[in-house]
This record gives sequence, structure tokens and C-alpha cells, in this order.
Amino acid sequence: MPVTLADIRAARRRIAGGVIVTPCAESIPLSEAVGAHIFCKLDNFQRTGSFKERGARNALLKLTPAARRRGVVAASAGNHALGLAYHGKLLGIPVTVVMPDYAPLIKITTCQRLGANVMVHGRDFIEARAQADALAAERGYTYIHGFDAPDIIAGQGTMGLEILEQVRDADAVVCPVGGGGLIAGLALAIKSVRPKVRVIGVESTATGNFAAALRAGRPVVRPRRPTLADGLATLTVGANAFAVARRHVDEVVSVTEDDIALAILRMVELEKTVVEGAAATPLAAMMSGRLPKLRGKKVVLVVCGGNIDPAILSRVIEKGLVHDGRLTRFTAVISDRPGGLARLAGVIAASGASIKDITHDRAFSGPDVSAVHAVCTVETRDRNHVRELHRALRRHGFPTV
Repeated sequence: MPVTLADIRAARRRIAGGVIVTPCAESIPLSEAVGAHIFCKLDNFQRTGSFKERGARNALLKLTPAARRRGVVAASAGNHALGLAYHGKLLGIPVTVVMPDYAPLIKITTCQRLGANVMVHGRDFIEARAQADALAAERGYTYIHGFDAPDIIAGQGTMGLEILEQVRDADAVVCPVGGGGLIAGLALAIKSVRPKVRVIGVESTATGNFAAALRAGRPVVRPRRPTLADGLATLTVGANAFAVARRHVDEVVSVTEDDIALAILRMVELEKTVVEGAAATPLAAMMSGRLPKLRGKKVVLVVCGGNIDPAILSRVIEKGLVHDGRLTRFTAVISDRPGGLARLAGVIAASGASIKDITHDRAFSGPDVSAVHAVCTVETRDRNHVRELHRALRRHGFPTV
């Protein structure tokens, strides 16, 4: 059954009071950084940290009384599971979730804390889905698809209605694309009410589900590859979601893992908010120059979730600093005699860089027993500063390898 604007409006009335209307304020620092008027739709402010609550609550409220008593099951890498677990608890509906083994630990433990029965099973979404289907057949659970059920798509579309009311003169909305449920509902809502607003999808180069479907004319399965945007790693776009989205989405672009890492860092530094990889892709697309036609325009970035594992966040920030030229590592050849390390440190300090760490490598430093390799990790201002530092090292007789 196709999803309509009436379905999205009905979903909005249904979930009102259970799902918050998240802010969509202009970000002056991000606007200055990318050369457009940037507004952030902060659905990472939902109780469970993502937009998935919209569709989850809508789908749960549409269950029959008998189905509510039996309970529901879903396969999810995390955010859909969190949304079901939270709203299932509020509504008194038993929830079982099957999470693939790459699901972030923070999402697994939060689902358990919210009272869901969590099963970690499978190397990817397809294997987790097979297990969830088996549980549904065996125990009579209702399976709720995380991105392709019409009730889910309609629930996610409520974000589009909110955006239109919050930024009435928006030129474009930039939205992450994984399984396609969010962008399908959002694009349907926006294009039905205000057709001139451009809706642009963003994928990771490690996922590419929607672009692959566009090339093939139908959803296709893509092999799983490691990505910071684990929320986009669904292997395929949903059939219902694709049927809706392909008619309403204007453009789809891809961003690299380095782009995503840098965007996460920028959100922390400039917007003062923590986002997961999927939620950083719209900003990544703007910062990396993938959307030059949006310069000077009013652009809403869909910040869809904030559930990133703290251990991953620390590594991502460091990757972002490296990509930004604010953290660099090099190996300098220095004398192993007194004063050699002091001279190197003096050159680094004189260049305005700050040493974070130095280790010595004598065993693998070559045939000259009087030389040693100094492996240096250094804080710098930007990429130009890195180049200046290397020029200073060469000028003072410190070859780098």
C-alpha cells in the first residue's frame, strides 16, 4: 500500500505527545564554515537519540490489541531497536530486537536498559533479519521493518512537516540515506507541500545503497563494508522506500569516511552537539564541496541521530584532526648523541607546533648506529602549518622518512 501525505499527517497526530518536536535553529558557525545559511534539524535530541522514534511509535500504535499482547520483533543495527524498545515500554508492548554483531555497544546496552529482549546475531542485517523472521514465525510476534514498512515511512515523514513549519523559506533539505525510510517519508512530505524545496540524499562511499538502486532501477544488495555511518549500512534500500523516494529526491551524493570524521569533529566543535556517523553526512557533503549549488542558500541539515560509541568518538575525533591538518605524525632522523633530541624539539617549537608524543626507534633506524629514528606526533594549526613544519625540519638538517 503506497504511503501518502494523508498518512504522514495522520502519523503526526498519532505520535503527538509521545515524540518531541525537535529544534531546527540556524547555526551561525556552520553557516560561516560552508558558505550557506545552515539550519540543523536536531533529531538527535529525541529521548533515544534518533529520528527512529517517529516511525516506531506510529507503527506500534497501529497494532491490533491482539498483536500488542503478543509483542513485536525487529532486526536493527541500533536506532530502530532503541525506538521500539522505548515506545514499546511506554505502551506496554513486549519488544524483541535482533542486532547484527557490528551494532555499537552503546546501542545494545541502551536497548537492554529500556527493557527490550536483545539478541546479537549475524554478521550483517540480512542474517539478523532472518533470525527475526524465524522468531516472528515461531512466537507469533509482529515483525516491524526498520525502514521499509509503510507505517514507519509515514512516521519518519513527520520530520518533513516540522521542517517546513520551522524554516518556511528553506531552499533545500539534505538528508542521510541508508535503507531509505527517512528520506522517503521526508521527501514525500516536503515535495507534496512545497515542491520547489530541493531534497538531497547523502550516502557514504562505503554504503551507496540508494545510488546502486537508481542505477539498477530497483533495490540491490551491496556488500557490507566498514563505515563510520553504521546507521546507513543496511546492505540495500527498502523496496517501498525506494518506490517513494525515487519520485521525490532530487539528487544523491556520496561522501568519504574522512569527510564523515571531519564533519563529526565540526559538529562537536562548532555546533556543540555529538552526532553519529550517519547524522554527520549532510554536513560532510556541504563541507567537502559536493553541493556547490547550495552556496548562499537556506539549507536544512537532517541531524538524524547522536548514538555514537564514546570509544569510537574519541578515535573519530583524532581522525578528524588528522584530516584537518591539526594532528600530524612524522619520523625524523636525529643524532643519538646528547643534544640531538633537544635540537629537534627546538625546531618543532620554533615552528609553532606542539609535541604530543615522541618515541625512539633504534633497532630499525638503518646502518648508522649513531642515528636514531624519532617518531613524533605533533599538534599543528592546519595543513599549511604541517608543510611549514616539514620545510623547517629539512632546513635544519632533519630528514624525515
